[in-house]
Amino acid sequence: MQVTIIGSGNVATVLAKLMFSKGYNIMEVFSHTPPHAEALAKQVGAKAVDNISELSDGADTYIIAVSDKAIESICAQLKLHGKLVLHTAGSVSKDVLKNVSDRYGVLYPVQSIRKNMDVQTPIPFLVDGSHEAVIQEIEALAGTLNTKVVRGGDQQRVKLHVAAVFACNFVNYMYLQSAIYCEREHIDFSLLQSLIEETANRLRFHHPSEVFTGPAVRRDIGTVNRHLALLEAYPDLQDMYRLLSNKIMGSL
Repeated sequence: MQVTIIGSGNVATVLAKLMFSKGYNIMEVFSHTPPHAEALAKQVGAKAVDNISELSDGADTYIIAVSDKAIESICAQLKLHGKLVLHTAGSVSKDVLKNVSDRYGVLYPVQSIRKNMDVQTPIPFLVDGSHEAVIQEIEALAGTLNTKVVRGGDQQRVKLHVAAVFACNFVNYMYLQSAIYCEREHIDFSLLQSLIEETANRLRFHHPSEVFTGPAVRRDIGTVNRHLALLEAYPDLQDMYRLLSNKIMGSL
C-alpha cells in the first residue's frame, strides 16, 4: 500500500515512521514548512511536498494528521475521488472529509504522541468510516499497526477524547503540583517515580476504584488534617487536597 502523509507534527511523524516500519511505502509527506516536510520525508524514504496542489494522486491512502483547526482548510484543497482518506483527530467529525473522497474515515490514535517516541510504543486505535466496507478496510490497516482496534463513531470518539483529558492531562497536572511541592520543600521528586509507575501498572488488571491507597480511602481524618496543616503555605494545593480527599471519601 502506498501512503501519503499530510502533516509533519507529532502524530504525522509517529504514524509515518510506524507505517514505514511495517512495510508501507510512504510516497509523500506534505507540510507548509519545507524543512519539516524534508526532515520527515528523509526518515521514511518519501518525497517532501510543501505545496498541497502538487500532491500526487497516486497513493492508495491519504492520512491527514494536522491540528484539528487545520483539517477543514486542508480538505477544501483536496479532491481525491476513490482514494481512502483519513484524519486522525479526536474531536472532528469524519464528515469533514466527505467532499474529498467517497471513501473516508478516521484513524484516531488513543495515545499521548510525541515525535521522538519509540515506534514500538502501543497505540490503540478508534476507527470509523463512511460505510461498512471502508470501516473494515480501516480496521485492517489499523490492525497491522496495533492489535487493539475498536470501532467508534463521532460521538463515541469525542467522549473518549474527554476521558483522555481526565486520564492524561489532568493526571499530569497533579504530577506537576507534586513536583512543584517537592522542589519547594527540597524533596527528590524522583522518589515518587516507582509509585507512579506501579499505580499505572495496576490499572492493567484492576478498575480504578480498586487501586486507591492513602488516608482518604482509609478515612484517616487525622492524617488528612495533618497534611492540610502542612499545606498552609500553599493555599491552592491545600484547596485541591481538601477537595480531592472529600471526593475520594464520598465516592467509595
